[in-house]
Parts: sequence; C-alpha cells; structure tokens
Amino acid sequence: MSARMHLSGAHDPQERNEGERFTVAAEVLGLLADRTRLALLERLAAGEADVTTLTEACGAARPSVSQHLARLRLAGLVTTRKEGRRVIYAVRDGHLKRLVDEALGVADHQLGNLPPHD
Repeated sequence: MSARMHLSGAHDPQERNEGERFTVAAEVLGLLADRTRLALLERLAAGEADVTTLTEACGAARPSVSQHLARLRLAGLVTTRKEGRRVIYAVRDGHLKRLVDEALGVADHQLGNLPPHD
C-alpha cells in the first residue's frame, strides 16, 4: 500500500482530482480483496479487538493476522491503541464498515440466489 493512500485524506474535496480519487478507491478495494483482511474488518466493524480475539474470529494463524493488521494500519484503515501490553485495533470510520457490509451483502445475495435490490 502506498503512502499516497494514507496521506490522501485531504480535507478539501476540491483539492483532489478524479484520477487520484479512483486510484485511492482502487487501493482500498484491493486491500479488501483478501479473505483474511475482509474477515478482520468484519469483526472490527462490531467493535474493538486485540490480536488474540481477531485470530480466533478469522481462523487464521496469529503471524498472518498480525501481518494483515499491519497492512491495514499502514494504509490508515484501522487504528490502534495500547491497553497495558495489548494492542487494541478498531476500524477507522463508518465508510469502511459500510463498504465491508455491502461487499458481504453482495456475497450473501450471490450465494443465496437472492434477487437484486437497491
């Protein structure tokens, strides 16, 4: 993930150009295109969690979970805070929570042969 994505949170939308906007959106979607990261973000959408909790929730090995969390953190998609010796992770904002929820909703519709809707 490039530093450009992390730094792209310009407060004035008129400062961004359309090309940069699509590039950053594609980078975010690229990060979501991994089963483990998607599972981590779904769990974090429900609330803060530490690595042990997240490892249990997504069923991946702890080193793998730590690496995925590092990528999400470096991209600015999750935040961290220390609680004693533990690091607690959280989703940065509601946009990402809704994006993950919508992606999983699409999967539910495709797997369940449910009709499309708005």
